[in-house]
Amino acid sequence: MWSERQEYSHSIKTYSLNTLTSIFFIVFADSALNAQEKQKISLQKALEIAKENNLVVKKGLLLQLITEEEIREKEELRLPEVDFHSLYSRITNLTEFKGGFLKDKAVTRTIPEIYDISSSLRMPVYSGNKINNLVKKAKQEHEISKIVLEKAENDVQLQVVASYLGIYKMMELQKIINENIEEERERLKEVSSFKKHGTVTKDEVLRAELQLSERQLDSMNNEKNIDIVLHDLKTILQFPENTEITIDTTDLLQEDAFLDLEYYHQLALQNEDVRIAEQEVEIKKTEVQLAKAGFYPNISFFGNYNLRYPNYMFFPPDPYLYSLGQVGFEATFNISGLYKNKSRVQLAKAKMEMQENERNRVKDEMSDRVFKQFTEYKEITDKFKVTDKAVVLATENYRIVKLKYLNQLALVTEMVDADNALIQAKFNQIATRIDAVMKHYELLHTTGQLAK
Repeated sequence: MWSERQEYSHSIKTYSLNTLTSIFFIVFADSALNAQEKQKISLQKALEIAKENNLVVKKGLLLQLITEEEIREKEELRLPEVDFHSLYSRITNLTEFKGGFLKDKAVTRTIPEIYDISSSLRMPVYSGNKINNLVKKAKQEHEISKIVLEKAENDVQLQVVASYLGIYKMMELQKIINENIEEERERLKEVSSFKKHGTVTKDEVLRAELQLSERQLDSMNNEKNIDIVLHDLKTILQFPENTEITIDTTDLLQEDAFLDLEYYHQLALQNEDVRIAEQEVEIKKTEVQLAKAGFYPNISFFGNYNLRYPNYMFFPPDPYLYSLGQVGFEATFNISGLYKNKSRVQLAKAKMEMQENERNRVKDEMSDRVFKQFTEYKEITDKFKVTDKAVVLATENYRIVKLKYLNQLALVTEMVDADNALIQAKFNQIATRIDAVMKHYELLHTTGQLAK
């Protein structure tokens, strides 16, 4: 009995040790996995990842593959159509009723089995240049698919930049808020100390506590917004849900823009939207040629060969296996197309003119967009000196008001106003520089240079 207890006790200890070891390895592996899931990425790296992983970009790649196959499909229309046919059947005797309905029946014996093996070939020779124009249209659509892919990459990368710079702006705001929270805590201590000595009223203490609470709420709200935009960025980059990402803001504001309106204007006239509109015009021109094909005959080369049993070329049939083939050219001409096809051609021409008008509209829109973004960029960069000076003035004002407050020459409300003015000035300073970088990227996007 004693040995059984010892053995049981030993087994319990062994089980506990194994369990603890398993838990240790699970926790260790989980910690290692979590460590691997944390990523700090630069803006350039994020742009590269988005170009490879984003679902919109992958959709553009698939569209490009589809249009490549459509070109091959249209080119295969030039190849001959080859058919093979085989048949085996059994037939009844031929019964004739020579005296009316079901009267004077006469039966002719037939050969009951029929075998038929045949093949045919047909190849287009001329169809009003229709096949060549179908191939041409497919190639034009393929060119559009390549431009659509460029546009998808360009659009996605602008989303990455907007999210990235938005996070950066909120992170800078968080730094300012955190600094201010520390200031508010120090101020609350000072006001509480003044209250103990009877130099201020309870109202000023409540006002300082309320100001601190507001700053803490601002901090919580801003942190929540940072998490939301980080998640949006993670989705754009197609990172796993459990991946934790942070952004690298090193040298993020060192963007040197080449500022020349005419340069950007010329680039904008070659961006994706304009090139797509140009290709759409070419497609409409090709569709006009396709419509005109209805005025012309279709000429085909054909051939067939048959191996049959019995010979039903004669009746009663001969019980012999026979073969028969033919080869030649066939021409068909739809005479009604001479008057019906005019409407199709006119409709195709009207669509072409409408697309030409759309192309011109897109060019004007791109020109206006570049001018607007260029002007806004210049306006933002012109604010740099103003925001820098505002920080200097707000800092000095805060120093003066704080000195007065410590000497009981200013109210806590004046101190709060000076504090708010300094926070706003600091945020405006960094936000203006981030906005300038964002506007520069918008210019690159409009001119089709962002994804290059």
